[in-house]
Amino acid sequence: MSDHVTEWLNAYLDGELSGRRLHQVEEHLAECETCQSELESLQGLSALLQEVPAAESISPERFAAQVNLRLPHRPVKRTRNRIIEVGWWMVPVGLLAVWIFISTAILVSDMVSAANNIGLLDNGTALLISGTAENAGWTAALGQFGILQGNSLHWAEFTESFSRNVLPQFAWQVSIALLYLAWIAIWWARRTRQGHGQLLEG
Repeated sequence: MSDHVTEWLNAYLDGELSGRRLHQVEEHLAECETCQSELESLQGLSALLQEVPAAESISPERFAAQVNLRLPHRPVKRTRNRIIEVGWWMVPVGLLAVWIFISTAILVSDMVSAANNIGLLDNGTALLISGTAENAGWTAALGQFGILQGNSLHWAEFTESFSRNVLPQFAWQVSIALLYLAWIAIWWARRTRQGHGQLLEG
């Protein structure tokens, strides 16, 4: 027989067939060896499943608790770590504020010094510029000993101007730039390490 009844074998085994369909399947099983062997394998499987003890039923609450325990958990960030992280991101802002403050202070100092040199300031305001007077005093003292004569005087004035105006501003800007570059290097190292850690976890 070419038409097999394999799709009805499970229902036949469970006793769900009746009437004409049951008679048709029984007649076919009497003649077809393929369907007989399929029915025997299904009966063996059914017997095997009946021997296996039934699994314990778990309450939904317990099941949810077990699932939650097996899920990966991120550690809870403490407030201290959050404060450190915010402080870490405030470093560039602080460096920028320091740089602006120092540049402004140097600019104002240079403007007051220039105003004093051309005589725009009265005697009361001139007391604010004590550094210039001290430097001029040192220049005059060195001139009395004959150290500053001719081209030496121009060299001393240039050196004094450079050391008082350009060098501090340059030193501050270089130090702030180095601090900022160090911050960027540490940030990059932390970010690389975090990315590497995520790759290891994944």
